[in-house]
Amino acid sequence: MAKLGDLARLIRSKNAGAFMLTFDVMFDDDATYQRVLKSKVLTKEKFAQIYQVPEEEVLFFEHEAAKAIKISIPRPYVQGARDDGDAYGGQQHAPLVELELPD
Repeated sequence: MAKLGDLARLIRSKNAGAFMLTFDVMFDDDATYQRVLKSKVLTKEKFAQIYQVPEEEVLFFEHEAAKAIKISIPRPYVQGARDDGDAYGGQQHAPLVELELPD
């Protein structure tokens, strides 16, 4: 099985303001991008499960021209709050790297 982290050119997360996180999954070629989409390993529903947020709070975009998937969710803590362990949101993408795609 291939992992999303092996297929994507870039997987990252970052702040989208103090109250939101955004995730980008980008691919080098259309074939790989389409393979990931067809696998259904990364959908709005699956993302909501992985990050334990209500599905209606997940903004999920497939951008064919950019060969990219963009997802945004509310931050679990406001940026800079006492319990915020990742002020820049740059470490939140880690679970996506290990997602396995069926052969």
